[in-house]
Amino acid sequence: MRKYFGRKIFVYLLTFFAAVTINWMIPRLMPGDPIKSRLARASLTDATAAEALYEYFNNMFGLDQPLWQQYLNFWWSLLQGDLGISIWNFPTPVTDLIMGAVPYSLGLLLPSIILSWFVGNWFGAYAARSKWLDNTILPLGYVLTATPYMWLALLLAWSLGIVAGLFPAAGSYGLSLQPAFTWTFISSLLSHWFLPFLSLFLVALGGWAIGMRNMIIYELESEYSNYLQALGAPRRLVRRYAFRNAMLPQITGLAVQLGTVVAGALLTEIVFSYQGLGYLILQAIQNQDFFLLQGTFLFIVIGVLIANFIIDVVYVLVDPRVRVQMQGGAK
Repeated sequence: MRKYFGRKIFVYLLTFFAAVTINWMIPRLMPGDPIKSRLARASLTDATAAEALYEYFNNMFGLDQPLWQQYLNFWWSLLQGDLGISIWNFPTPVTDLIMGAVPYSLGLLLPSIILSWFVGNWFGAYAARSKWLDNTILPLGYVLTATPYMWLALLLAWSLGIVAGLFPAAGSYGLSLQPAFTWTFISSLLSHWFLPFLSLFLVALGGWAIGMRNMIIYELESEYSNYLQALGAPRRLVRRYAFRNAMLPQITGLAVQLGTVVAGALLTEIVFSYQGLGYLILQAIQNQDFFLLQGTFLFIVIGVLIANFIIDVVYVLVDPRVRVQMQGGAK
């Protein structure tokens, strides 16, 4: 166990280092100057004052230093838990902006990922044994899983938000409200949350249903299923074993698809102007906020790596073959 997870942690650390380095480089490869953009919005008329402010902010943010020095400073600050100050929302720390957006993103991601995985696997398992469900779910599943997150979000916002007027088409809560633990705010929050959640849920649902349906059929036609049936085992018992074995690739698929779902959630937040990490990334790009962009990317990378590691742990617990292989390797 220690060797297995030790190797996993080592791989995750290498992945973290490479991903964070790329995320640090991306904002600096963008065209434009973030300090000049920030000062341009201030509409300064005095050229001398504008030049002095430019030099002051450039020095304060460390952007006047060579790139290699900026890179070392970034890692030094990161090891101290400092993500810097936002250029766009100066002088607000990047950590405060991210912590304000994280609850909205998690409120979308966790329910959509968990519910789509469970519901999709349930429908897929029943579709493998029901011709009517198979003829209904399979075509619908292919349509949903091939649908881009952004396109479905736009379709739902237009149809259910603008045309039908059933749900708000943009925002996280009513503009006249302030976050508070009141029924008025909670009901407004849920009504704004539903359409972004639905778009993420439906796209992921189709993929899980198709995957489980195909895996169940594969397992039912495997040698051990035929052997159990030849011994006179009840059909229900054979299906139970098939379902358990089919769940293992679905757990692996959850780890593989996690990054795609997170990317889809970021795009969905942008479509609905939902105040999560995706909307924060859009604001950082539009305002050329290096520190906010790299800090948001950093948080997403850490979240995806932690979630994948948890899935690795779960996989070891549910698959006895992995444990047997680990014991054999230890011997």
